Amino acid sequence: MNSSLPYSTTPLLLFALASIICPDASPAAKIKIWEELSGEKALAHVQRLVDFGPRPSGSEAIEKSRHYIEDQLRRSGWQVKRQAFTDDTPRGKVQFVNLIAQFPDQGNAAPLFLLCSHYDTKTFDTIKFVGANDAGSSTGLLLELARVMGQHPNLAGKIELVFFDGEEAYDHFSETDGLYGSRYFARQLQGSSAKQFRGGILFDMVGDRSLDVTLPADSPPEIARNIFAAAETLKLRSYFTYLDREMIDDHSPLNAIGIPTIDVIDFDYPSWHTAGDTIDKISAESLQIVGSVALYYLSEFALK
Repeated sequence: MNSSLPYSTTPLLLFALASIICPDASPAAKIKIWEELSGEKALAHVQRLVDFGPRPSGSEAIEKSRHYIEDQLRRSGWQVKRQAFTDDTPRGKVQFVNLIAQFPDQGNAAPLFLLCSHYDTKTFDTIKFVGANDAGSSTGLLLELARVMGQHPNLAGKIELVFFDGEEAYDHFSETDGLYGSRYFARQLQGSSAKQFRGGILFDMVGDRSLDVTLPADSPPEIARNIFAAAETLKLRSYFTYLDREMIDDHSPLNAIGIPTIDVIDFDYPSWHTAGDTIDKISAESLQIVGSVALYYLSEFALK
């Protein structure tokens, strides 16, 4: 540098030179959206839900969960509405409540893509089932995804978030038991309204410390390929594979009405539907992995 230049200009020249040699030195080099997600924040949401205890449909605890989910979504800028309905179950009539969130869009364009999770826990009479992974992990992750996307209105405006009630069956999955919330949501949406959506992702059991996301064998091929491609780009491909069979889950009613929806699930989970499904079985790192891949997929593939 020329020592005759005023001292105050030296930092500016150094910065300009650095920007030419190394463009990433510029403050304009933005953090990518998938790098904004915090697995720790997602895990904190799971802890709050677990603290409510078992959260079966129709319980006082699930109502507390609803208030918490609604509050967190509104804090992130989302508008939330309740989709309440009553359905017959093996235990009589139960009231269920889906939570549907959209981000205010200045263009008033309809959302193009669904992100979903169920937030109820299975009813057990003999054990205390707090469902840290099933479905605390997916609910906590979806709340963190909502926070991150809320800082990117152009992306958030293209997304609809749905928190399903009543995913769990009382006896066993059938046409009349289980998937209460997603079946009702799909019935209300079928027809022309369903055609607005390009696709969807259902998250379920995504927090296992020993993460092995197992996409069902009947996953929509294009979405599955792009999920794998997103994971490959982020050097996280080893955490994603195919399950050796189909899966009945909340994505099933959506696929049935023509919305290609993938179930992002780790079904290799020994504590599934046991009293051992507690917060120590899940990790912030696993939530970070799944959330990062989802955001990469949304920003680089799904909504291009």
